[in-house]
Amino acid sequence: MTSDPARPFGRVLTAMVTPFAEDGSIDLAGAQELAAHLVDRQAHDGLVVLGTTGEAPTLSAGEQRAVLEAVLDAVGDRATVVAGVGTNDTAHTIENARRAEQVGAHGLLVVTPYYNKPPQAGLLRHFTAVADATDLPVMLYDIPPRSVVPIEVDTLARLAEHPRIVAVKDAKGDLGAVMHTLARTDLAYYSGEDMLNLPLLAVGGVGVVSVVGHLAGPRLAELVAAVESGDLVKARAVNESMLPLYTGVFRTQGVILTKAALRELGLPAGPVRPPLVDATPEQLAQLRADLADGGIHL
Repeated sequence: MTSDPARPFGRVLTAMVTPFAEDGSIDLAGAQELAAHLVDRQAHDGLVVLGTTGEAPTLSAGEQRAVLEAVLDAVGDRATVVAGVGTNDTAHTIENARRAEQVGAHGLLVVTPYYNKPPQAGLLRHFTAVADATDLPVMLYDIPPRSVVPIEVDTLARLAEHPRIVAVKDAKGDLGAVMHTLARTDLAYYSGEDMLNLPLLAVGGVGVVSVVGHLAGPRLAELVAAVESGDLVKARAVNESMLPLYTGVFRTQGVILTKAALRELGLPAGPVRPPLVDATPEQLAQLRADLADGGIHL
């Protein structure tokens, strides 16, 4: 686990899929195996569980608790385990946060409430209430493509005053806003959009919360290290090698193609749950070609 306050959750984290059995039930042993694989063989110093890529919206409260417990048991002594707890209801999010703290999570990922379209005052109240509810450090998740509402720079600056709001997972696609926020706050920025990993790191990000990390963790670690050392020539080369992976995994929902790739590699994944659907043979063939271009052969 990280002890660096500038990187409160580590450098390379993946938004981990939740493995299911073929009948759609939770595969807890598979979750432990996958978590250990990511930490021990894919150079991760952190994992985000129960995020969107973990299909958290389709898991019951009991399933969420069981998955978090299983991952903590598997890797909690050697990686930072961050629990996704965000919903579009403040009371429900606080319940999730308290449960995650009870189970032993090391931090919380709290997404902008989706669908409701709250004003900035509502975001400020929501995130503050969740941060007040536990003693865990909080990573805000700013993702307007899913939530519609961005967290504005002024709101982020006010949220940064809270002692437990320490980081942002950014998937806003607005590097100008990131730079303004970094200039005004000490929030640790993590790239939440794989295609923008390099530019976000280059303007001051401290790490990544990736999906492609399921497949290319060591290269992401190399990318972060190259930027940190100031070797942007190497960073660009590493990033370029991953472009086919970024493209390939996100031709449709990231979890769909990530699970397809993991299944082909013999790793725990299983099917996705409705309303998602598993990759078609045509999508799998395209994925094979994309990943091969990026040096990964299924």
